Amino acid sequence: MATLRFSFGTMGSGKSTVALQIHHNLASRDLYGLLLTCLDREGHQVTSRLGVAAPALDVTPDVDIHALAVEHWPIHYLVCDEAQFYTPTQCDQLARVVDELEVEVYAFGLITDFRGQLFDGTRRLLELADERVPLQVEARCWCGSRATHNARVVNGAVVYEGETVMVGDTADSSTPPLFGDAVRYELLCRRHFTQGELGD
Repeated sequence: MATLRFSFGTMGSGKSTVALQIHHNLASRDLYGLLLTCLDREGHQVTSRLGVAAPALDVTPDVDIHALAVEHWPIHYLVCDEAQFYTPTQCDQLARVVDELEVEVYAFGLITDFRGQLFDGTRRLLELADERVPLQVEARCWCGSRATHNARVVNGAVVYEGETVMVGDTADSSTPPLFGDAVRYELLCRRHFTQGELGD
């Protein structure tokens, strides 16, 4: 029987790297599947900070993933990166792909947003998944403790309010942007996330 596996963690826990590895391994065995992403920092591809990338289909809110799987039939698997950004309805569609089409689904996503709260897609995948797999690569806070939170840093300060989705990177650019705020993300332990301390 096919399964819906949801692997989750913080930024830097290797989600995209594992997603790319699974896609590569399955494709090299002459299995046909789709690599999907949503709001990847590099556009229509899955990218890893290790420098590996592969073209991917972009899942916008209007995409019916079940219909997409049927359109590409026959397929053996879906690898879904950035699944925290999928809508709850799209997560239900992933479950239908597994149950009705017997297609393996490997979904990868962040566990919580910059406020420390579950993403809507993450919540629904945790409710639906046959397997829930925390990623084993432990990202670290600046203090050396295990990082548990993806803090949003705007103009050098941790923020706790704002739009849930705001794409940024983990790099701290020394050059301020020409327009708007400088936005980046920092991995922090719970204590330093709560205190808003960046260890600068």
